[in-house]
Amino acid sequence: MVPDISLGGRTYGLLAYLYGPGRRDEHLDPHQVAAWRPELTPDPGRDPAATLKQLQERLDLPVQAVPEHRRPARHVWHCPVRADADDRHLSDAEWAEVARRVVHATGIAEEGDEHACRWIAVRHADDHIHIVATLKRQDGRAPRRHDDYNRAQAACRQIEKDFDLRRLNPGDGTAAKRPTSAERAKAERAGRTATARELLRDHVRQAVAGAADEAEFFRRLTDAGVRVDRRLAPSGDVLGYKVALPGDRNRDGTPIWFPGSRLAPDLSLPKIRQRLGHPEGADEPHSETRPHQRAAPARARREAASIVERTTTAYNGGDEAEAAAQLSGLGEVLDALAHTSPASTRQQVTEAARAFERATRWHTRAERAEGRAVRDAARGIIQAGNALGRGEDGGATAMLLSTLVLATIAAARWHTARRHHQQAAAARQAADQLRAAYRTAATAPLRAMRAQGRRLPEHVRNRHLGAVEAALPGRTGTLRREYGWDALVATLDQAERAGHDPETLLQQAVAWRELNTADRVTDVLVWRLRRLGQLPADAPQRPAAPRSPAQQPWQEQTHVAGPTHNPAPPEHRHRR
Repeated sequence: MVPDISLGGRTYGLLAYLYGPGRRDEHLDPHQVAAWRPELTPDPGRDPAATLKQLQERLDLPVQAVPEHRRPARHVWHCPVRADADDRHLSDAEWAEVARRVVHATGIAEEGDEHACRWIAVRHADDHIHIVATLKRQDGRAPRRHDDYNRAQAACRQIEKDFDLRRLNPGDGTAAKRPTSAERAKAERAGRTATARELLRDHVRQAVAGAADEAEFFRRLTDAGVRVDRRLAPSGDVLGYKVALPGDRNRDGTPIWFPGSRLAPDLSLPKIRQRLGHPEGADEPHSETRPHQRAAPARARREAASIVERTTTAYNGGDEAEAAAQLSGLGEVLDALAHTSPASTRQQVTEAARAFERATRWHTRAERAEGRAVRDAARGIIQAGNALGRGEDGGATAMLLSTLVLATIAAARWHTARRHHQQAAAARQAADQLRAAYRTAATAPLRAMRAQGRRLPEHVRNRHLGAVEAALPGRTGTLRREYGWDALVATLDQAERAGHDPETLLQQAVAWRELNTADRVTDVLVWRLRRLGQLPADAPQRPAAPRSPAQQPWQEQTHVAGPTHNPAPPEHRHRR
């Protein structure tokens, strides 16, 4: 059950919407289920003689009774309360009890207070109600509604328990502000799938992902087409910033600005400066003082996959400050990947990045120095530019996505062990989106590898079967039933042709970290083997040239995602 509090200044306009047909005729049988004094409250939904004007005047009376200079500019308190889609439909009496608990918990109308604010609860759908109150008590004082949002959340958690509804995870005060109902309605009218607040949050996160300094951060925002307004001190120093979408204006034609801190707690300028590595007020470094070698998209993704897989062992070590830095950096990799993904996976990776940002915040300050390597990986992805959805780029993207699935699952387990409920749920949601993106990205390269593996002679396939049995005793039967088995055999054969000992390389891949959380173990091993063995992320288009009898396997040249390659070391020589 989710409450959503907002303030406004037009009582009649809100009532007209609640009792009207809705924007798509979705409002059915609008009527009151509760009110401050039901016997004195007109209900246009049930009484044909009652009017919206009469109801508005009754609600606004305490506000109009005080001198004009004491009236709040936004005197209408609006709180929709929505049940989960899987919950049973509550009766009017049950929704009335929900409304009374919420207004009591938030200080709008505490139980037994005869001078409390005037309020009503309107129901026009099965799954939610709207509570409307005016912010002057009947004795002329303002209500004590400090921290009303968190108090409403706490009341809803108890209601879920008492009414046997789906229980949402309790918050810890570090979540980003949710879009309001008005913001969501405006996005629908504009034909957008996300609100301005959510789109700007995406833009800011992608701009800060791997940025070398503050100047680069602001430059990326401007390049993305976002309007940026920096707040300057008399000395010219930047004190803060706010952003707006082009064309997003209010009734007066003024741009609708969002300060970074209103997008998310960690997107204020001081927090961004901490992430970039220099404290507030310090001299700002210049981008050119921290050069980053530009690499091809495939190479940047391969390097990021190696770094991401190492971070999972770092944040499982128990140090929360180090874990905070690593998880924050992992969020930056997701933001960078969302910014540069091909169209086939961009939406899913963007949704994963949006979800995972909640997993990067809790009440622990990150040790930023610990996350520098993963931040550099995000920077490499951004610097390399957009990837293609095919060939080596496509295979390397699948490689990174496979690693990110395991990393986000590990993050969910880490948060669960520390009872960070919302963060754990966010990490699991991100993992689900990344799985979907991985399946899309991996389809073409795995199909080519499977075809290559099935064409191998039977004696070669049996030899690689033995290598798998030696590395994973007793699991070969299960692995052979997985979709990626033939791709794994093809990868082992390609590693052998490149001069590696397949069994030794496979044992390294198995030992790298646990495989129990993998959905398809063969897929994970394919990408680990290709990364460890510096094999191409996409199956070659034609068979490798036959080896010269005089040439040692480990001296052969192999295809590598990058401009140069060092031969495989002697310890990976093929046993002949």
